[in-house]
Amino acid sequence: MTTALITGSTAGIGAAFARRLAADGHDLVLVARDTKRLREQATELHDRHGIEAEVLTADLAADAGIEAVAARLGDRRRPVDLLVNNAGFGNKGRYLEVSLADELRMLTVHCEAVLRLTSAATEAMRDRGRGGVVNVASVAAFVPRGTYGASKAWVVQFTQGVARDLAGSGVRLMALCPGFVRTEFHERAGMGTDNIPGWMWLDADKVVASALHDLARGRTLSIPDPRYKALMGAAKLVPRGMLGGLSSRTGRKYGPQ
Repeated sequence: MTTALITGSTAGIGAAFARRLAADGHDLVLVARDTKRLREQATELHDRHGIEAEVLTADLAADAGIEAVAARLGDRRRPVDLLVNNAGFGNKGRYLEVSLADELRMLTVHCEAVLRLTSAATEAMRDRGRGGVVNVASVAAFVPRGTYGASKAWVVQFTQGVARDLAGSGVRLMALCPGFVRTEFHERAGMGTDNIPGWMWLDADKVVASALHDLARGRTLSIPDPRYKALMGAAKLVPRGMLGGLSSRTGRKYGPQ
């Protein structure tokens, strides 16, 4: 029986990872800020699938929260075989409309926490000669669009770089870059979604299924839908300056209002 640790496990893509991995027979370490929701999730997954689900309450915007999860990942007596760095959020508003404190909080969750937790996990995994890490980014990583996109671009570059450095160690790393997924993400950020076309929405369970398939194949980057693969392929052909303008207009149309 292997164990997976999932951050941001109580909603959206994190919850979809928890459901899929529990159904596949993996024990879980569930990480989020809401203890009540964590306990309810752990009980449901245990009762439905017969797996062990450990609860770890942690705020990954705070040093103490990152340290607590890193310590669990580094516990050699209770090894974690798969880390899913899924915790994240968006801020409503353009640059300079969002407070610097909120921008820094985002960078802590998206970048510092991912760096520290990936390091804690992969060190133990490398010593055992096996393991995997999925760092959840976004297709926003590939277009110039504010702090959120910049932080997700860092996740992609960091993940693929570490994957190269650890090649041959038995440890796999992959950046997962979905598009719009029906989760609590936009609601929590106070972002409206009525103006987003229906064809752009992805199902969280299908995103996870595609991601795990790509991880098993040894890919370091997963864009889990043909529609978004086509869009990102087209984006590579557009001059950078023009892409920035298109991204800004698209953000105003489909992003926060």
